[in-house]
Amino acid sequence: MKRITFLVAIMLLVAFYSCQKEISHPNQQPEDLVNAANANSEHGHLKQTKEVSSDGVFKWIDIQLQMMRTSSPFIGGLPVSRVYGYTGVALYEAVVPGMPSYQSLSGQLSGMPSMPNTMPGYAYHWGVVANATMAAMSRNFFPITSDANKAAMKKLEDSLNAIYQNEISDAATFKRSVDRGQQVAQLIFAWAETDGYKNAQGNYTPLGAGYWAPTLPAFLAAFGPHWGENRLMVAGSLDGSAQPAPPSYSTDPSSAYYQTVKEVYDISQTLTPEQTAIGLFYRDNPGFGGGHYLSQFKQVLQQEQPGLDFTAFAYAKTGIAIVDAGIGCWKTKYTYNQERPIKYIREVLGHSGWNPLFNTPNFPDFPSGHSTLAGTFAEIMEGLFGYSYEFTDHSYDYLGMAPRTYHSFDGLAKEIGAARVYAGIHYTYSCTAAVLQGRTIAKNVNRSLKFLKE
Repeated sequence: MKRITFLVAIMLLVAFYSCQKEISHPNQQPEDLVNAANANSEHGHLKQTKEVSSDGVFKWIDIQLQMMRTSSPFIGGLPVSRVYGYTGVALYEAVVPGMPSYQSLSGQLSGMPSMPNTMPGYAYHWGVVANATMAAMSRNFFPITSDANKAAMKKLEDSLNAIYQNEISDAATFKRSVDRGQQVAQLIFAWAETDGYKNAQGNYTPLGAGYWAPTLPAFLAAFGPHWGENRLMVAGSLDGSAQPAPPSYSTDPSSAYYQTVKEVYDISQTLTPEQTAIGLFYRDNPGFGGGHYLSQFKQVLQQEQPGLDFTAFAYAKTGIAIVDAGIGCWKTKYTYNQERPIKYIREVLGHSGWNPLFNTPNFPDFPSGHSTLAGTFAEIMEGLFGYSYEFTDHSYDYLGMAPRTYHSFDGLAKEIGAARVYAGIHYTYSCTAAVLQGRTIAKNVNRSLKFLKE
C-alpha cells in the first residue's frame, strides 16, 4: 500500500511539473489567469498578439510608403530608414506584453526609455493597440504631409477601429488599448528625436581635387554629411564591419582607380534592355528611397500571412538593422569621400557628354548606400525565412515598371549592387564591399539583441 501511495505521489509530482512546463510555453498564457479573465465580463478574454491578423499593419505600411513618395520636404531631408526602424520598435514594444516568451528591448537599444506596464489581469485588444501605435507614429513622422494623406490616415485608423470594436465587449478595453498604443508611440518618438538626426545636414566643405564634389546637373550640396554621427540603435553594431579601402585616386591609365572607373563607362556602352530596366528599378526616385526595403518587407510578410506577433518581431528586427546600416554606411562615405563616376568619366576619361541612367545622388560613392542596406536586409531576412526564398517585388507597379522576381535574398542583394553599376552611379567594388559591410552589421544586431526571454 505504501509503495502504491509513493508511486501515486511521484506521478502527481511529474504531472505538476509537466503542467508548469506547459504553462511556460511561448504560445500559452497561465491557465488560471485566462480562466479568471473568461469569467470576468469587464476584463474580457486575454487574447495573445499571435491571434490578431497583421493586415492592419500592412495597410499602415502602405500609407507610410505613400507619404514617403508624396511628402516634401521629408522630415528635414533625412532618410526614411528612421521611419522604418522606429515604427517597428514602437509596434513591437506596444504589443509585446501579448507575446509571453518575448521581452522588451528597453535596456538593449541605446538610450531607449522603459516602456509602460500593462494592467495585470485586464484585457487588451492587440489589434487596437497596434492601430493606435501605427497611427501615432505615422502622424509624428509626417507632420507636414498633404491634407489628402492626413485624411487617409484618419480613414484607415477609424475603419480598423470599427472592425476591432465589434470584437470587444466593453468600451474600457478599447480605451485601455488605444491609450497603450499612443503612450508607447509617444515615448518611442521622443526617443527618436534625440538620435542626432537634426544635426545630420550640417555644414560640409568638399575636400578638393580627387574627392567627392557636387555633380551635374544640379550640383546639389552634400546630403547627410553628419548622418554617420547619429546614435546607433545597437551599441557595437558597426564592429568589424569596415571593408578594405577602395583604390586610391589616380589619373594614371594603368592604375586600379582608372580601371575601376573605366569599367563603369564600358558597361554603360553595352547595356541590354534588361540591364537598363534593372538599373532604373532601383532608382527609387520617383519612389520612396530607402523605403523600398520596407515595401519589400511588407510584400514578403503578406505572402506569409503571419500573426501580429511575428510581424511585430520581424518589423523591429529588420528596421533596427536598417537604421544602423545607414549610419555605418554614411560614416564610411564621409571618411573616404570618394568621387562619383560622372565627374571622372567626363573630366579624366574625356567623355564630356556622358551621363548615367539618372542623376547621380549628392553624396560620396564608397560604399554604396543601397548595397549596404541590401546586405543588411538580406542577412536579417535569411534568418527569418531561409536562404532559398522566392518573392516578387511589385513596388513600382504604379510607375508601370515590370516587377522583379527573386529566388533568394542574396540574389536580391547582388542584383541591387549590379543595378547601381548599370545605372552608372557606383563602382563595382563600392557595391560588393557594401553588401559585406551591411551583412556584418546585421550579424552584430542578431548577436546583440535578445528578443526572447531567457
